[in-house]
Parts: sequence; structure tokens; C-alpha cells
Amino acid sequence: MPRKGPVKKRQVIPDPIYNSQMVSKFINMILRRGKKSIAQRIVYNAFELIEKKTKEDPLLVFKKALNNARPHVAVKSRRVGGATYQVPTEVPESRGIILAMRWLISFAKTQKGKSMQEKLAQEILNALNNTGAVIKKREDTHKMAEANKAFAHYKW
Repeated sequence: MPRKGPVKKRQVIPDPIYNSQMVSKFINMILRRGKKSIAQRIVYNAFELIEKKTKEDPLLVFKKALNNARPHVAVKSRRVGGATYQVPTEVPESRGIILAMRWLISFAKTQKGKSMQEKLAQEILNALNNTGAVIKKREDTHKMAEANKAFAHYKW
């Protein structure tokens, strides 16, 4: 936390094809070593694969998948006395979407044998259908928060 007030949120420039800030943020999260054109190619090719498989607008599919994968509650470590408690807290919508994007990318990277476009498209479709590793991660996060519900009074 800075001493001189809160940090201002930066505006993300929308991507050129879908004119969406969410897609632009997703591209920036895939970005490695400043190679933005490669990251754009990966995302746009994944969206083309999604459009072929579902016959729907890939932007709507992407938004639905992120909504399905978004966690609503999570745990934060809180030190009280000598003990550390896992305190369940609500996750703001923007933070939840960022977490869902991060999980989609990380689970797509862990798959073997396909190109990144195919792996990313598969993870997005799995999240859309409420299956796959991303949904399991969300459920595990929710279970952890439910299990530590007794420590909710330590919330600050």
C-alpha cells in the first residue's frame, strides 16, 4: 500500500478484433517476453476453434466460461496472536475474473501433446460446461472457505 492514497487503476486498451478489454487483458496474461503478436495469435486461434466447435460467438462463450470459473469466496491468512487462521472472504468480481483467467492459462499449459491454441480452447470449453481442472480448482477454493467458516469473525 502506498502512503499517498490508493493506486489508480490503469485502463486496458481493447483488443483490435473483438474490441473487448477482457480479451486484451487475457492476451496480456498469456504474453511472454514481450511477444504480443504470438500471444494474440494463440488467443485468436483458440477463439476460432471455439467458434468451429460451438457455432456461437467466441466472446460470449469466453465470458460465460470465466463466469463459471470465477470463485465467489476464498481464504486469506490472518495472524491472530501466535496462530494463523484461514479466514474466508468474498472475492470481488474483478479479482475473481483475474483468478479465473490465471487458472485457465495455467491448466492449459500443464496439458501435454497439443498446441497452446487447442489446449486453451479445450480449457475454455471445459469451463463453459462446468467440467475440467479450472472448475475443480474453484470448487476446492469454495470447500476451503466453507471448512474455515468458523474463523469468519476474524475478518477485517
